[in-house]
Amino acid sequence: MSKPVKSILILVAVVAVGYLLYSKIFAGEDAAPAASGRGGGGPMVQRVAVDVFVVSPSAYQNKITTTGTVLPNEEVELRSEIAGRVTSINFKEGTRVQKGQLLVTVNDAELRAQLQKLESNQKLYRDMEERQRTLLKKEYISAQEYDQVSNQLATATADIQALKATLAKAYIRAPFDGVIGLRQVSEGSYVSATTPITRIVDISPVKIDFAIPGRYSQQVKAGDKITFTVEGNPKVYDASVYAVQPGIDPTTRTLQVRALFDNKNEEVKPGAFVSVALSLQNSDDAILIPTESIIPEATGHKIYLAKNGKAVPQMVKIGQRSETLIQIVEGVAPGDTIIRSGIMQLRDGSNLNIRKVQKADEPETTAQQPAAKE
Repeated sequence: MSKPVKSILILVAVVAVGYLLYSKIFAGEDAAPAASGRGGGGPMVQRVAVDVFVVSPSAYQNKITTTGTVLPNEEVELRSEIAGRVTSINFKEGTRVQKGQLLVTVNDAELRAQLQKLESNQKLYRDMEERQRTLLKKEYISAQEYDQVSNQLATATADIQALKATLAKAYIRAPFDGVIGLRQVSEGSYVSATTPITRIVDISPVKIDFAIPGRYSQQVKAGDKITFTVEGNPKVYDASVYAVQPGIDPTTRTLQVRALFDNKNEEVKPGAFVSVALSLQNSDDAILIPTESIIPEATGHKIYLAKNGKAVPQMVKIGQRSETLIQIVEGVAPGDTIIRSGIMQLRDGSNLNIRKVQKADEPETTAQQPAAKE
């Protein structure tokens, strides 16, 4: 073999060996991290540090708190049904009046004159009817002639009744027992059907008008007890529900309720703003969890459960709430472990590092974590 050919073969062999060594070195470097990940010898996957709450049944007083308004038992604005001049005012502002009591008189002179005229005509037609009836019995006149006079008498009588009804409108009387308000007219004022004269209200008892969420519509009924306080007054009053709206308002999704308070001392005034507490059926095995565990969503409310060291989302249906606890009526069972902190860092399936565990009616305890392997 010639010397040039031998040199070329040696060069090719050196290049091939160099390529193999290069591939071996760099392939090993790339494989090392992969092997490290598969073998589990790498760093521990990051966990979310959380506190948890273990659910257990608790006694709970189901109470709805809301706001409302005081309404009078009865209230009406007095107006005259006929137009005319006020001739007398027979009440003092702010005093009690009795049903049927005469309050205001509108000029009735013209109506009385018309009534006197009609009553005179009625007497005349009655005398004529009596004579015609006697003649009819003796067959001196026809039945048709008698009917004409009889019809005149009936017409006169009807006219008198109509005028008396109109005349009665000139005397404005109290429609019920109550307290008369401030008058808006004076004697000599001209009034019509659009002129307000005064108001009369019955404030013993008064009505407490309030609304509750529609989801409690099956739990409230006539006879239920409420307590309420009036704005600016710490005194607590007791009242009883007497009426419930038959349907839920489709706009506000609330149910209108009214209670009755006797108000014997007339200390609660109509129009006052009140805070109302309505007690519903108490429960001995309610599910209560910390309020901070709830995550509001467009479709409802969500919580995270701690199961096998991972975060598991769960949709729930909520009930009443206090400052620290909220009632869960659907979606959680006794023994479930609820995540109450670190919620913003959680994702479905997040690994958990449980720091503190709390049970209902028990103080928090620090969770014992397994020692890390070196």
